[in-house]
Amino acid sequence: MMYNAVGIDASKGKSTVSIIRPAGVVVKRPYDVMHTASGLNDLISFIQSLEGETRAVVECTGRYHEPVLKAFSEANIFISAVNPKLIKGQNDNTLRHVKSDPADSRKIARYALDNWAELRQYSSMDTTREQLKTLNAQFDFFMKQKVAAKANLISILDNTYPGVNKLFKSPAREDGSEKWVDFAYSFWHVDCVRKIGLKAFTERYKSFCKKYKYNFRTGKAQELFELSQELVAVFPKEQTYKMIIQQSIQQLNLASEHLETLRNKMNDLASTLPEYETVMGMYGVGKTYGPQLIAELGDITRFTHREAITAFAGVDPGVDESGQRKRKSNAASKCGSSRLRKTLFQLMSTILQNRPADDPVYQFLDRKRAEGKKYYVYMTAGANKFLRIYYGKVKAHYRELEAQSKKQ
Repeated sequence: MMYNAVGIDASKGKSTVSIIRPAGVVVKRPYDVMHTASGLNDLISFIQSLEGETRAVVECTGRYHEPVLKAFSEANIFISAVNPKLIKGQNDNTLRHVKSDPADSRKIARYALDNWAELRQYSSMDTTREQLKTLNAQFDFFMKQKVAAKANLISILDNTYPGVNKLFKSPAREDGSEKWVDFAYSFWHVDCVRKIGLKAFTERYKSFCKKYKYNFRTGKAQELFELSQELVAVFPKEQTYKMIIQQSIQQLNLASEHLETLRNKMNDLASTLPEYETVMGMYGVGKTYGPQLIAELGDITRFTHREAITAFAGVDPGVDESGQRKRKSNAASKCGSSRLRKTLFQLMSTILQNRPADDPVYQFLDRKRAEGKKYYVYMTAGANKFLRIYYGKVKAHYRELEAQSKKQ
């Protein structure tokens, strides 16, 4: 049988395509294909006219490769999306360093030939995973906005109502709103509390609690009033500062609302994937971290062993050996998604805070801390340990599903 390897180097608005066969036979020299309906249809028609089996490989370059994936999938042409790091290691068999779109497309085509049997076809489930990953990117974007908006609000309030963000211990609500933020919207300046007297403030605070559906306690109103007597406001009680503070609060609440909408959507979407229940059953993984892990790790079946998933996350220890020199302690590679490593570190922090005595990841982290390891060392090692357990559990779940399907 004849084999046609299609190498696609995707960029914004266009792709460079090369088609080769074994023994270096060139079917089509590198040429540009625009990401338009006509351009992609012409490419698909040409590929469908080729004799033999055809497999295409495209690099996962941001979002640029997605039009090609969509077009090939709808035309039922085998296409595989591959991490650029894997293709970068492809042997060029030349001493010259050439970096161009045509050279890259030829390199991708050679990768397709060399790894023909191991190529994994893009599937409809990958579309769900792409949506989940896109939502996670948006979640990360709005989270940064929320953190910045909260820091900005606190810095302004420190000049009008110092420490107002520490007056309440109520957790954030399901919509992302927080009691101290709502309180600061109504009582944006310390004079809004102490200058109206205890009785008047108690009535206003009671109305505030009723409006925002918080529990009212007379003792809390008196506590707030007494604390306000010792506070020093730098900014005067003027409309300009009131406008700035209330606009900042509106911006913070909007970011919080977006985050909760994305969080719920990500959870709903992740729940349609086979590994959802298994991942959610792991300690420390909740409605936030679970979908984020699934989004960034993707389909576990594409990893051949545990070391592959830790390398993908960039939490694997590097190797530095040459001749007689063998370095025992090496920094993590930090390849792959920075969002994934961020989620893993947040998860490790949650595990350390809750201290579950029977959890193997916590036991590992606690042992490393007891050995005197530095923060980033034991956190990275804990992330590595967690991913190995994650890989084992999800793989076992897929094997169970495969066994059940065979019985049916």
